[in-house]
Amino acid sequence: MRYLLFINSFIFLLACGSPYKKMQKVPGDPDCPKKFKPKFLSDQYKTAVDVVGRHLSGILLFKTMPDSSVRIVFSNEVGFKFFDFGFSPDSGFTVHYILKQMDKKAVIKTLRKDFELILMIGTDDQHAYLLKDGSKYYHAFPQQEGVNYYITDSVCSQLLGLQRSSSRKPVVEAIMQNYHNNIPDTIGIMHKNFDFTIGLKYLK
Repeated sequence: MRYLLFINSFIFLLACGSPYKKMQKVPGDPDCPKKFKPKFLSDQYKTAVDVVGRHLSGILLFKTMPDSSVRIVFSNEVGFKFFDFGFSPDSGFTVHYILKQMDKKAVIKTLRKDFELILMIGTDDQHAYLLKDGSKYYHAFPQQEGVNYYITDSVCSQLLGLQRSSSRKPVVEAIMQNYHNNIPDTIGIMHKNFDFTIGLKYLK
């Protein structure tokens, strides 16, 4: 699975290498990316995490709660829990549990921003705008730090990729592919500034 995600990410990087400053700002539908927002109920993914030479594997659960918040729980194959996070639609965030060795502000902040990108939290922002790069459209949603981009084709029929960027360049590249019943079969997250990747494959 990690090999497949590497190939997919490499192809994606080749396709999306243009600096934002060279892109053209154009009018468009700010609601376009919402059609690709995952509608998790209680869905599990086989998960592989590689970070600075260390490898973790296990099961990651996305579960939508009665109040519409989403819980994300990552544990190994025998049920040992690494973390349990809660995300509310209004951008609220709760750490219900995190392993002591992972309980660092930088780690929690990084994971929070990665999952907010995947969950498409903050896509109701009235300050959203659209950039065009050839046949690709970058739907931009400013965050407290940086911008989240959801990249589609010209008619918004395909989600080509996701990016989290600084003011100058992407710092995270992600993919969500092969949707079934509004749930992506494959999710990949790759950091650009340090060795950290997350690969998810849906468990049917």
